[in-house]
Amino acid sequence: MLESVSPPHLFAVMLSRVHAVCDALAAEGALPAGIDLARIVVEPPKDASHGDMATNAAMVLAKEAKAKPRDLAEKIAEKLRADDLVASVDVAGPGFINLTLHPKVWSEALRTVLAQGAGYGRSSVGAGEKVNVEYVSANPTGPMHVGHCRGAVFGDALASLLDFAGYDVTREYYINDAGAQVDVLARSALLRYREALGEKIGEIPEGLYPGDYLKPVGEALAAEHGDKLLNQDEAEWLPIARAKAIAMMMEMIRGDLAALNITHEEFFSERSLIAGDTDRVAATIDFLRAKGDVYEGRLPPPKGAPIEDYEDREQTLFRATAYGDDVDRPLLKSDGSYTYFASDIAYHKTKFDRGFRNMIDVWGSDHGGYIKRVQAAIKAVTGGQGALDVKIVQLVKLLRNGEPVKMSKRSGDFVTLREVVDEVGSDAVRFMMLFRKNDAVLDFDLAKVIEQSKDNAVFYVQYGHARGHSVFRNAREVIPDLPDEAVARAAFLADAAVERLTDTAELGLLRQLALYPRIVEAAALAHEPHRIAFYLYELASEFHALWTRGRDLPHLRFIINNDAEITKARLALVQGAVSVLASGLAVLGVHAPDEMR
Repeated sequence: MLESVSPPHLFAVMLSRVHAVCDALAAEGALPAGIDLARIVVEPPKDASHGDMATNAAMVLAKEAKAKPRDLAEKIAEKLRADDLVASVDVAGPGFINLTLHPKVWSEALRTVLAQGAGYGRSSVGAGEKVNVEYVSANPTGPMHVGHCRGAVFGDALASLLDFAGYDVTREYYINDAGAQVDVLARSALLRYREALGEKIGEIPEGLYPGDYLKPVGEALAAEHGDKLLNQDEAEWLPIARAKAIAMMMEMIRGDLAALNITHEEFFSERSLIAGDTDRVAATIDFLRAKGDVYEGRLPPPKGAPIEDYEDREQTLFRATAYGDDVDRPLLKSDGSYTYFASDIAYHKTKFDRGFRNMIDVWGSDHGGYIKRVQAAIKAVTGGQGALDVKIVQLVKLLRNGEPVKMSKRSGDFVTLREVVDEVGSDAVRFMMLFRKNDAVLDFDLAKVIEQSKDNAVFYVQYGHARGHSVFRNAREVIPDLPDEAVARAAFLADAAVERLTDTAELGLLRQLALYPRIVEAAALAHEPHRIAFYLYELASEFHALWTRGRDLPHLRFIINNDAEITKARLALVQGAVSVLASGLAVLGVHAPDEMR
């Protein structure tokens, strides 16, 4: 799974040193023995002019220490000034501690990037913990549309990020193949089957799926069964048509996902919960009943907005309110069939039974009201040992030059994912779907995402990687034995005199490179892959700014013809930048091109 794990990164090193200072103060009696240091953080200051790092240690410890934050900050600062990595320490405001590090720290940070290569930024924060990331899970009733696309990209990037941060990740797709919608799919497929046999079907009746994508299903049924299905009752032909349609729809969906370089390790069938020898939904209800979490009763009429599954009758209810939900939830419909929620409880119990205590579901924006009940159910079926984080992905507004894009003829009523990928490419789709927080509405303009400008984030980041490689190609006039291959090139540049990198723009880029491992860990712990996309844009901005500064100030150019030593040092910096850009893009599932065409 993990190629290698980096040693503690610079921010983690400084955090450990702040902890050591606090332990020393506790030993001297200036802090209580055994004081909790868990809330201390070391992070970049909000204002770069305040230094390289800042810590909240005094602010979070002052109350327990029964001291004024400013006074405690001065004691912490005094000890930090003796640290060999620290050039200066300032106490600001009510007790913030700002640190400025020695320049040698940034030189060593670059050497770390070169030495670790593709492993730089990898983390052990996940400690091999198993985590199940379920995403996409689109109903198998047609091709994926652009709305599915965002959840697919988000889930896939989150899974990659968690893997990079040391978790044992399983990517899962839940096939909703047991509900009424797949029976509608089967009836729609039979209509196309009759069409394939030569019948004029006319307009598709309302309530059936109208898209042309079902024509191949009808043709496949005709090729396999001839006209036999025409003489069968619905009870006979419906399961045949349903199975064929679901299989072909899932094949189409897998193809759509492959266009975005997305694959899942697990495809879990909802129908499998009730098929075979064991009805796992019934078994789960029995399990909860034995715990006292299922009872027969009536729900009070809903107050305010109506509850979609409310029925004024005696029914089988899950005691969801005992686990944080607003109302108890029905498990059986009036006809005795399971509610979708009952199946969902059983499904998530299978995740726990498969060893996943850490579960992440990626849902569309219309499922926000469903979160509390499923989290309540997971608390119940796992005895509080399982945890579910639901990430909601908001709507995508598809535009072209600011105007809404018209619907697809093939699908009937929506724009397909494949159409978007075919038009702008998977890189643009993936990066731009991640260049906004998942719970914010996204405007995706097909024209703007292929522009070659700073305003197009994916171009700007990829161009940073390509520009770095153009520097390497040009540098061979000064350093002809500069290797082509990344690992060999990093090794060749490892002994460069990087301490000569002292310009403010060079130091800014060095600081940005040192920040990467912390960004990875923070993004993984928060389940927020957009932080990687934001970071890459900032890193590319620093790199492009340095390139531009060298154009305006010739002595700062990457290649100095009469100074091979500074050229090699700056090439080491370029190598660090392209290495981290490539790493971050790989986490997002985006290519890092050596040239832009």
